[in-house]
Amino acid sequence: MTTPELRDRTAYFPDADTVVCADLHLGRDRESNVELPLGERRRIPRRIETLLDQFRPARLVVAGDVLHAFDDVDDSVTESLAAVETAAADADVEPIFVAGNHDGMLETVAEAAVVDSYDLGTGTVVVHGDEQPSSLDAERYVIGHEHPAIVIEGRRHACYLEGPAPDAGASVFVLPAFNRLARGTVLNGAASGDPASPLVQDVDRFRPAVRDPEAEETLWFPPFAELQPLL
Repeated sequence: MTTPELRDRTAYFPDADTVVCADLHLGRDRESNVELPLGERRRIPRRIETLLDQFRPARLVVAGDVLHAFDDVDDSVTESLAAVETAAADADVEPIFVAGNHDGMLETVAEAAVVDSYDLGTGTVVVHGDEQPSSLDAERYVIGHEHPAIVIEGRRHACYLEGPAPDAGASVFVLPAFNRLARGTVLNGAASGDPASPLVQDVDRFRPAVRDPEAEETLWFPPFAELQPLL
């Protein structure tokens, strides 16, 4: 099973020729306590466009929480979603949306397929991560939902996580929230049961990774059980 290439809060799985991101939370900036617009509705499609140009994948899978509001989709959110789908179409990339717990209205506004899970065909299955998969048999689950973050030397970083599934028969790969306004769950000092996803039950066994965009490298750390005393 190949290791994904990480960039700008996404993962590219070369054996499946697929880019996976999670938690776009389109419309999140409307709830931000600032007077000036933050422009996330424009930046998210542009970031996706850049990533598709860099990786040139066959498909783009969003692992849930494409939308932010549970029961309200205004015109600006619809336009942002359309811009994401247009970015995929312009790059000749198939977009697939895995429904998250925020996405009750997604099927009413999305042109792309909306599914409960997506099998990359390489032993890797993409789910949102808010629920325990009940009928899937995967070697690796790729999830969002958790919004993982880590504080290193006083600075907060969105991070990726990799560790064992609760049944120990599969691994779990957790993506950070693609929307930079989505506040992360800081895992420094987290105890078992703290994380939001039932697929992440023993944090101590998960190792975090932080992407350094300036150095263009990904920094992998040891599992939290070894890392915690150093933080």
